[in-house]
Amino acid sequence: MQNRRQLMIAAGALAALGATRATGQPMSGADAQLTALLDQVFQETLDDSPELVTSLGLDKGDRAAAKSQLHDASLAGAAKRAARTGDQLRRLKAIDRRQLSGMAAVNYDTLLFELQTTDDGNRRFAYPSGGSPYILAQICGAWQDTPDFLDSQHTIETREDAQAYLARLEAFAGMMDDEIERVRHDVGLGVIPPDFALAGAIKGMSVLRQSADKSTLVLSVANRAKAKGLAGDWAAQATAIYDGKVIPALDRQMALLESLKAKANHDAGCWKLPDGEAYYAHMLHAQTTSNITPAEVHKLGRDVTAELSARADVLFKELGYTRGTVGERYIALYESKKGVYPNTDAGKTQIIADLNKVVQAMQKRLPEQFGTLPKAPLEIRRIPAATEGGASTHYESPSLDGSRPGVYWLNLRDTAESPYWFLPTTTYHEGVPGHHMQISMQREADLPMIRRVMGFGAYAEGWALYSEQVVQEMGLYKGEPLNELGYIHDALLRSARLVTDSGLHSLKWSREKAIAEMRAIEGDPEPLAAQEIERYSVWPGQACSYMVGKVTILRLREKAKAALGAKYDPRKFHDAVLLSGSMPLTALENVVDLYIAKTKG
Repeated sequence: MQNRRQLMIAAGALAALGATRATGQPMSGADAQLTALLDQVFQETLDDSPELVTSLGLDKGDRAAAKSQLHDASLAGAAKRAARTGDQLRRLKAIDRRQLSGMAAVNYDTLLFELQTTDDGNRRFAYPSGGSPYILAQICGAWQDTPDFLDSQHTIETREDAQAYLARLEAFAGMMDDEIERVRHDVGLGVIPPDFALAGAIKGMSVLRQSADKSTLVLSVANRAKAKGLAGDWAAQATAIYDGKVIPALDRQMALLESLKAKANHDAGCWKLPDGEAYYAHMLHAQTTSNITPAEVHKLGRDVTAELSARADVLFKELGYTRGTVGERYIALYESKKGVYPNTDAGKTQIIADLNKVVQAMQKRLPEQFGTLPKAPLEIRRIPAATEGGASTHYESPSLDGSRPGVYWLNLRDTAESPYWFLPTTTYHEGVPGHHMQISMQREADLPMIRRVMGFGAYAEGWALYSEQVVQEMGLYKGEPLNELGYIHDALLRSARLVTDSGLHSLKWSREKAIAEMRAIEGDPEPLAAQEIERYSVWPGQACSYMVGKVTILRLREKAKAALGAKYDPRKFHDAVLLSGSMPLTALENVVDLYIAKTKG
């Protein structure tokens, strides 16, 4: 949540950035300049993010020191990163774009969009404009991100690894104090989270604030060091840092948020922030990588909702649900408890086992629609109880060195919120052919390093949502109206996001009105709908990226079909999209044009 940039890579891949063409011939002119700059930007990004270095398996050799560090979360650190972005943009614009063609032009345009958009936000707004406007909220802050990072991505094989963990545990406390500095700065500008976001953060922090003998932050290093046979009382060392530094820093954050309650209001949208209307326009542009307006977002949401609801109506009638709106019938379907597993550890274990079967079955059918397939393995895991209250189901990328698989993290805090009828679609979205396929193939593709690691939400979420439709087109729901209703439900969720995100941030809807509109469209239980709306409230525009991306990919697919006729092959189209890496939607248009021209010969 610190930055819109989602950068990913793996050990050993740095050699891919040599200044040569794929043929091995030396580059010259603008191509060589761009290749060198792409390498520089990648290295500078690693310099700014020790967490990224670890995530990508690069925290060894010359970058071994990064394994003991966390990024600089202070005001000075933010200013340094902003200055770096501005300088990178200056260097990129010094390269003559007119001399570039093919994928080199795509690489240039991709980096230009990222740097220009980030720099524009940094210059216009004195508070964060790369994700959430709030440093601390129910889904924002080191308290939310760092415990999971240390547990799932910081590997422990040696004594030095365990010592590095302890150093990072201490740095975590310092990071929380740096965040306090930034919150106070932003409060001075009038940037205060809504009251419900403050309450959610305080609640989440109180769950994290456990005694040392129950804290994942302590147990993670203690248990893993013991499993590796590393001598030393790691639990005692971690406990000393946890009790002496982490808990006091967490208490200071909680006290700060408590003190802000008197200044907070219930307004959910970013329209209330300084220059709020321009802020939402900026975030919508950044998140959708398009020039779509709030009014166009809202209309698209209504139009897609109507189309999806018509199909849902047919399926509901097949199941005997004939009364009420589609949203009301989804509510009735939830209340029927169809497909709800026992809300026990055994029930949740069974869900994961059943979804692994879904993944295995899908993997056998992938060659029907997809040419190149990912090599990285995929695992399905439960989101830890300590953070499941505010966390959403999500995907975590693999490392290419094989040290960490792709992980589909599933929120199973209450199985009543996750009936089986929509879990297959969620699994296709997060796993294959969705996020796992897209991100793994991007990392494995023949691309410059920075292109392998950059991520754009409209592309990534658009692909995952598009892949849900591809599965439906493959006939996997044929004869299963309940599971197809699950597919439509998740698509309706994304159309409802367009409606409610623009409603919150442009039309000045209240939290309660947005929840009601969400439930009217796709019928989620109120706690789940509330969690969704509260997320959109503190992350403007991101909820719109899914459907805008999907609609764009569908349009480009139809463009390719019309241009190629009998030469169109979905496997080659999908390869063209996936092996070109994540990019702004505007650049994706160029990629599809290149694919069409190449196929035509």
